[in-house]
Amino acid sequence: MMRLPRFRYHAPGTMAEAARLLADTGPGTVLMAGGTDLLPNMKRRQQIPRDIIGLRRVAGMETISGNGDGLRLGAGATLTAITRDQRVFASYPALWQALVQVATPHLRNMGTLGGNICLDTRCHYYDQNYEWRQAIDFCMKKDGEICWVAPGSKICLAVSSTDGAPALMALGASVRLMSKRGERTLPLADLYAADGIHYLTKEPDELISEVILPAPGGWRSAYWKLRRRGAFDFPVLSVAAAARLAGDGTVEEARIVIGAISMRPLVAAAASTHLIGRKLTDDSIAEASRMAAHLAKPMDNTDFALHWRKKMARAFVTYALRELRGDDVRDLRRRVAHHDLEAGLVTAPPGSSGCEANLEQNRDRDG
Repeated sequence: MMRLPRFRYHAPGTMAEAARLLADTGPGTVLMAGGTDLLPNMKRRQQIPRDIIGLRRVAGMETISGNGDGLRLGAGATLTAITRDQRVFASYPALWQALVQVATPHLRNMGTLGGNICLDTRCHYYDQNYEWRQAIDFCMKKDGEICWVAPGSKICLAVSSTDGAPALMALGASVRLMSKRGERTLPLADLYAADGIHYLTKEPDELISEVILPAPGGWRSAYWKLRRRGAFDFPVLSVAAAARLAGDGTVEEARIVIGAISMRPLVAAAASTHLIGRKLTDDSIAEASRMAAHLAKPMDNTDFALHWRKKMARAFVTYALRELRGDDVRDLRRRVAHHDLEAGLVTAPPGSSGCEANLEQNRDRDG
């Protein structure tokens, strides 16, 4: 049995108190909301914090509210709560599609948006128990000096496997960071660095208080996820695409983001620019997909063969852009991405749990 190491637990009631604790406790302190990623990591001794600051009791951190024509999502809002919000379902489909495919209903009931976008990077050589890692000699991400994926690399190549970040980046989201020193807001894309160890650019004393979504303003969006199973698994490739179309179908703005193939989500800027001024024809989609897939340089550190994952990057960009065009891709999503999103928005009956709501949804779907 893998047991948690010893730690001190703090339960602040306000964001200001949480920020003060984070600054005062110093190095060796981590934040925990749902704990669905942190606690397993601690059992494997990938992380051994001296102090944990629990965010469950922080007032207002779970709030989902309007922001003019946009939306503010508290970093402590659970993935289940966000996917049940009609505003997210109707106006930000890429985010809904991304979060409803995270893990299982039980984990979505606990996992939070802030936890998902700050998800630790992953790698075959890192996501093992302590004894396994000790047997091969530890990697540079924890306790060692070498990257076993590419021994000549000077940086860790562990992969960003967050579902929420690529979707939010495609939607033009920003994050609000809070610390004892004050607050600041930055584009979500600027939160990530190309380093599997130091993968977040926020300062150690900063916490994410909320994610800010701009007004949907005619944007269409979609999210596609590649994984071995249709549930539970982390992505080994993800594609988020968003576009604002003119009345005649001409693309006025576009964003394509590829996730789970590098240390951070990758913005396919050239491919996005290629679409502007063009309609989403088979030819324009094919060229944009080719350009976007050029960024995909997966390493042999997650599931499936890396050459096949690179090939699938082009295919999944194509699928996402076809969905933006309005093609019926429901059967394709079921066959290729192993996920059925036809059920739509799940609303739990009063007094029921998220698990009951999802069981009821499955009964309706399966008959």
